[in-house]
Formats: sequence, C-alpha cells, structure tokens
Amino acid sequence: MNKQLIKQLIENRITEDGMMETGIKGVQLFRVSSSLRCAPAVYRPTVVAIVSGSKEAILDGTSYVYDSSQYMCCTMSMPVEAGTPAASPDNPLLGVYISLDTKVMTELAIRMETATGAIGKPKNDSLPQGLALAHWDDAFTEALLRLLQLGDSPTDTAVLGDCRLRELYYTVMKGDAGESALRAFGVGNEISRSIAYLSSHLDKTFTVEDMAAQVGMSRAVFHRKFKQATTMSPIQFVKSMRLNNAAMKMAGGMNVNEAAMEVGYVSSSQFSREFKRMYGQSPKQWSSSKQLSSEMMRRTAYFFDQLQRSSL
Repeated sequence: MNKQLIKQLIENRITEDGMMETGIKGVQLFRVSSSLRCAPAVYRPTVVAIVSGSKEAILDGTSYVYDSSQYMCCTMSMPVEAGTPAASPDNPLLGVYISLDTKVMTELAIRMETATGAIGKPKNDSLPQGLALAHWDDAFTEALLRLLQLGDSPTDTAVLGDCRLRELYYTVMKGDAGESALRAFGVGNEISRSIAYLSSHLDKTFTVEDMAAQVGMSRAVFHRKFKQATTMSPIQFVKSMRLNNAAMKMAGGMNVNEAAMEVGYVSSSQFSREFKRMYGQSPKQWSSSKQLSSEMMRRTAYFFDQLQRSSL
C-alpha cells in the first residue's frame, strides 16, 4: 500500500520527462516516457528506486534489469551501459534517484560495525559486487515514503531532510544491499577508495602496482579483490571508465579528439583502436550510428549526465 502511495506522490509531482529536485540534497525524481537503448554511462554511488517501468544496466557483459520489485544500489563508481528499453508513453519509467553521501555512509558503516561487529574482514576474504539489486522491503518502503513526504513542506524538508535521508541509508545497509554498502564504506574499503581515486583521475597513467601500493596491498591481492568487487581487472576497469566517459562526452556533442584528451588519451589512434574494440565501431561511426539517432543520443547523454552530475 505504501509503495502505491510513493508512486502516486511521484506521478503527481513530475508530469514531464526529466529530473526534478525534491529540496533534499542528492534526492531527485525522474520520468522517462520513451525507449532509450543502452548506451555507455558511469554510475556513481547511488540508490535508484523505480515505481513504474524498468531499467537496464549492463556491467562487463552481464545485464541487470530492475523494476519496482528491486532497487539498485551502486556502492562504487562503475562503467556500465544503461538505458530504458521498455519505457513508453503508456508505461513511463518513474522513480527516485538517491545519491549516497560518502561521509554519512562511512559514519553509519563504522557505527554499525562498532555496535554489532557486523562486518570486519570476511572469513572467505571475498568482496560483494559493487552493483547490487536489493529486495524492496517494508523498511525501505517506509523510509522512502517518509523522505518524499517532506516535499509537501519546505520547512519540514529543511529541518528533517538530513535525518530522513540518514534513516533511508540505514535501511539500505540493513537490507539485501547492506553487505555491499558496508564493504564499500566501512572497514576494509580499500577497493572502494581506490576506485574513487581512479574515477577522479582518469587523465593520469596508472599501473596495477601503483594502485596496489596506494592502498597498501600486494599486486596479487589487490588484483583479486578488485576483480571480485567489479568483475573486471584494474586495467580493464580504468579503460572502460575512460571509454565510457568519452562516449558520453561525444554523445553530448564533443568531438572525438577532445573527448579522447579529456579522459587521458594522448594518442588518437590508440583511442580509436580501443574504442572500436569495445563498441564494435570507430568513435566517428559510433557518434553517427544508425542505432542511435542524434535526438536519442542527446536524450540518452542528457539523462545519464544529469544522474552522474547530481551524485558528484
């Protein structure tokens, strides 16, 4: 019943495609009523809760489709292909985008670990995926409803917004995505810290040894844990992040050479080779591909760029 109330609340507040601020930092409503093919994107630490329609994210070849039965929790920056292939005017995608505040999530994770010994180092020394789909349970529903209801009053939003958002974070940590969130923000979060650094320094050159040394691990241990967390090797991850960011920039109108330089490529020929190897087309071919009309590219780039920017 309360999930239906959330849906009605969102439907009443956002009637046109796009994103709408709620007045609570990092919390936005979104609506998409046209099919968007999966295209290169970068997910930041976020929770995405859908009340109507479905969304798809492809990570390293594996497709994740989620709808109102599961919310998506991304605990680390991830290079994905994302889209809304099933959206239509009759069945629009409606939902809530919640950026995860690293400082608050870390504080909660440490307090939970201190209070319950909930995590520490896992016995099997494994890490969960950085992209988790979690069952939309009653606790999450109640917390999300209480958070969104604040939008009816600017005063309530200003006074209670941070508290209600913190409550929602806590329900995520206690739910199906909790292990992933605790591992990313609590004790033993070396891989998460490494990914955060890499994501904001894509124009620099890294070796696996550099990455491992930065978080105090041996090369072998770092490589293994990194792949457990992201499904990719460190080098593959950096390359995917660079190419996805470049593709998003080109979709937004930037020319090929500028996009390549923005993400750290010195050689345009190397960029073209690696781009074609990943997407099956040269950068120029991809930019004018018949698979994405210019309008579709613009809308895809705009939607996912807004999601990315709102989480920075």
